[in-house]
Amino acid sequence: MTLHFTALRRARRAALLLAVLGGAAPAWGATTCTASSPNLSFGNVVMNVGPVDTAATVTVQCNTFGLSLLATARVRMCLRIGNGSGGVSGGDRLMKNTHGDALRFHIYRDAARSQIWGADTANEVKRDLEYSVPVLGGSGSTTATMYGRVPAQAGLAEGAHSSNFSGADAVVLYRYAEQLLGTPAYPASCTSGGDGGGSISFPFTATANVPSTCTITNVAPLQFGSVSGLIQANVDQSTTLNFTCTGRTAWQVSLDNGLHASGQTRRMQMGTSHVSYELYRDDARTQRWGNTPNTDTAPGTGTGGSQSLTVYGRVPQPQSVTPGAYADTVLVTIHY
Repeated sequence: MTLHFTALRRARRAALLLAVLGGAAPAWGATTCTASSPNLSFGNVVMNVGPVDTAATVTVQCNTFGLSLLATARVRMCLRIGNGSGGVSGGDRLMKNTHGDALRFHIYRDAARSQIWGADTANEVKRDLEYSVPVLGGSGSTTATMYGRVPAQAGLAEGAHSSNFSGADAVVLYRYAEQLLGTPAYPASCTSGGDGGGSISFPFTATANVPSTCTITNVAPLQFGSVSGLIQANVDQSTTLNFTCTGRTAWQVSLDNGLHASGQTRRMQMGTSHVSYELYRDDARTQRWGNTPNTDTAPGTGTGGSQSLTVYGRVPQPQSVTPGAYADTVLVTIHY
């Protein structure tokens, strides 16, 4: 009876040991990663003013499931940014408005904005991520900041500009390594080594708005010269005003009646004496230049570069005035 009991007990122990060993077979988990980014928004960008800087943070999260023992996962990743839908010109990325007008900008890897963030191994952003993976799974995340800059530039056109980054234009390449006990070595690169890997995207849009602006750069004095005695013939002279407006900006230039007008008649003054004169939009001096938009102003459209208009002046005859130096000040206004 004793021998029989001992053999039975050993048989049960053996069966129990086999059951435990059978349930402890290692199970590897799959690691997957996701990435996201807010848009890179520059707000308003004024022509010839800058630089305008902004930043946005890319977040990458990786998850590992299904490991049957406490473990550690390591992920090596490379974040790449391509040209975007606006394309490039002269090494600059471009945002474009609905007319296809371009705005140059850059995306950098560093806050000093000296290292371009690109789509090749020399200009990508590298991140290594390590996290614990308990029995029910684990996760970890890392971030990378995009530092954007719009440099000061001339020749801009008004409107909303943008460039879309999706697919291969905003991609994370990654490889992962898992180990049931201890910590594994990092994969050799973002595309080789380890236990697996993949490619994911972090789509975003770079945006900037160019408001309509106009700036008067120069107005040369209108000099009628000297007239001796009675003004017996019209005295005609002209001058030029220079200005710059953003491209596609509709503008109108108006001239007020000056400081010494009598009704609608412009006058130059010396003391209590006056000389009548007039300003016109045309060389024939038939179109008076006034300050009522859509009526007697000079209209046009901005080019993003310097533009000019000629102001045609006339001192009409006959006039008999006291000798001396006469002057007036006229306000030039650009409506846009």
